[in-house]
Amino acid sequence: MPMRDTITSLRYRYWPDHLLGEILSKRWTETAIPVILLLIVGFAFSRSIDNFLSPASLADTARQAGEIGFIALGLALVVIVGGIDLSVGSIFALTDFCALFLLDVAGWPVPAVVIATLLCGALLGAVNGILVGYLRLRAFITTLITLIIYRSAYDLLIQRYSNAIASAFPDIPSWDFIGSGSVLGIPTVALAYIVIAIFGHIFMTRLRPGWHITAIGGSRRSAYNSGIPVRRTIALCYVASGALTSVGALFFASRLGTVGGDIGVGLEVIVLTATVLGGITLGGGKGSVAKSAVGVLIVLLITNGLTTMNARGGVNRMALAGILLVAAMIDIRWQKNRTRIISKVYVAPTYHELPPPPPTEIGQGGPFEQNDKLRDVEAIGLGRIEAPEDVILDRHDNLYAGSRHGDIMRFLAPDYQKMEVFAHIGGQPLGMAFDREDNLYVCIGGMGLYRIKPDRTVEKATDETNRSLRSVNDDSRLRLADDLDITDDGLIFFSEATVRYEMDEWPIDGLEARGNGRIICYDTKTGTTRTELRGLKFPNGICVASDGQSILFAETFGCSIKRYWFAGPKKGAVEVVMDNLPGYPDNINLSSDGNYWLALVGMRSPSLDLAWKMPGFRRRMAKRVPVDEWLFPNINTGCVVKFNEQGRILESFWDLHGENHPMITSMREHRGYLYLGGILNNRIGRYKLDNADPNFVQYDKRWGKQS
Repeated sequence: MPMRDTITSLRYRYWPDHLLGEILSKRWTETAIPVILLLIVGFAFSRSIDNFLSPASLADTARQAGEIGFIALGLALVVIVGGIDLSVGSIFALTDFCALFLLDVAGWPVPAVVIATLLCGALLGAVNGILVGYLRLRAFITTLITLIIYRSAYDLLIQRYSNAIASAFPDIPSWDFIGSGSVLGIPTVALAYIVIAIFGHIFMTRLRPGWHITAIGGSRRSAYNSGIPVRRTIALCYVASGALTSVGALFFASRLGTVGGDIGVGLEVIVLTATVLGGITLGGGKGSVAKSAVGVLIVLLITNGLTTMNARGGVNRMALAGILLVAAMIDIRWQKNRTRIISKVYVAPTYHELPPPPPTEIGQGGPFEQNDKLRDVEAIGLGRIEAPEDVILDRHDNLYAGSRHGDIMRFLAPDYQKMEVFAHIGGQPLGMAFDREDNLYVCIGGMGLYRIKPDRTVEKATDETNRSLRSVNDDSRLRLADDLDITDDGLIFFSEATVRYEMDEWPIDGLEARGNGRIICYDTKTGTTRTELRGLKFPNGICVASDGQSILFAETFGCSIKRYWFAGPKKGAVEVVMDNLPGYPDNINLSSDGNYWLALVGMRSPSLDLAWKMPGFRRRMAKRVPVDEWLFPNINTGCVVKFNEQGRILESFWDLHGENHPMITSMREHRGYLYLGGILNNRIGRYKLDNADPNFVQYDKRWGKQS
């Protein structure tokens, strides 16, 4: 091995499993950079200016942050949906005038003033919304025109009423509390902003209208084709922007009570700079409330710092304009070249060494010696089903398998010639298992764990688990739920092959050979989900052991089978059952004699075994070679083995020529036959077993026959 690869191997070998990949990930980088920039700006000004971060200074910054933060939240909505609003400064000025005019001149009570000001802001935003959303005018030029119109209207109004507003000094405690009050030392405006920001976060991340906004910003045509009301949603975003701007104007009016000619001038630059600096993409489709808040704080620290250093107003505006220009250039260039950049830094292979594989050649003996027992496998549904990764049979001998089209297909007993769609889920079905009540639980790649009732009703069981405190990236969502099994008391253990990649990106996880996988437990009684084991190398097959207190699971890229105790005196312990398989293990299931069946989805090769020890080579391969030309296991030779709980191989079955069933990802014994599945196959295999129990039905044996 060259010296450079040796050094690289050592560096990656001793790096924490999850940290490097997550640091390099695009999502973490986009979130972390604004926070790091905020810390740098705060530290720099605190070192240069005395008392810059004093309690009094921070309280004043919090009031300003709240006022500008409301405007930034509204603009963030507009930018995420794919638009832009340059009129926020003029709307701010008009709603500030509206509040002070109604309070000081018209003599309205404070609640009425608040409601009227919010309606005024929403109405001004609605003008933009109708023009941009419904009439489909260009957002930039439209809001630039309304900026001019609104500013002109404000100038005309203050020429007539500014003296009347300035001469009135109403002493209203509730109004003063809005602008200058505090609760437990926290300014009122900051508390209000926190409440609305929390709601905004929930709205954007947990509610369907928020998802619609993100979808429209990502692709309006796709959102329209999906049935999302694009025009109405865009218009409502502008309405929300106007209303939120009026909230900021209310707090500003109650704090200062002025309608000067420079109110709102240049505010659009400040807010837009905060939006871009926070990491909200100008192209739309990406952004969050947290990013908006961080951007506001960065801009306020810069402007307050320059003001404290006696910089002129022109210098402030020039600095913000320059920052906005640079941030916009970086944002645009990132969006244009992100795929090329990510391909260079996101893939982070690690050192992965496997011991020499046991012999499999004919004539060398050993438990894995090749044969051609699977050559005469009977094909079921040939050419009628695609990608049956797992197969299972019910108590009535009907055969079930997943399809890459998102369906669960059922072949009716006894001859399995008639095929029907048992249920449509939408994602790729992987592992399957029946419970006591004949509910079919299915792991769906990219979607989580789903339940299909006997009446064919499809329900989501779980699609998220607890987040790891050690994980930099959010790993709570289930990305690649793979295989599962169910205990006697209703615990469902299932594997998630990777927490970093989606189902179609599984080759990248294999290329990295990191511990990105985990074992998860879903409790059917409480409906709770928790993570049991982490740091596994592509965990795959799951099978509850005979003691009922442990599970056997396969680590595909570790070429090993391990045992995990979830109950009993050895609870929490993990032990190796087999650690040097000649191929890459997939699903595990019970056999009629109390042992276990194991599918080897692909066989090892000397070239790939060598590449595991060369992370630098694999990184270059990922950058320079198309995915379909990467080094992969030999998936043309199918193999199934039977083993006991001590890890001893009892029997092996091969299809050397790959004619009947070249790739095997699962197998299920049922009434004297072995049924075979394969995610790259277009058939289900059936093999007649010698000396097998013709009455064996897996779930009848485990839970007893039911009428």
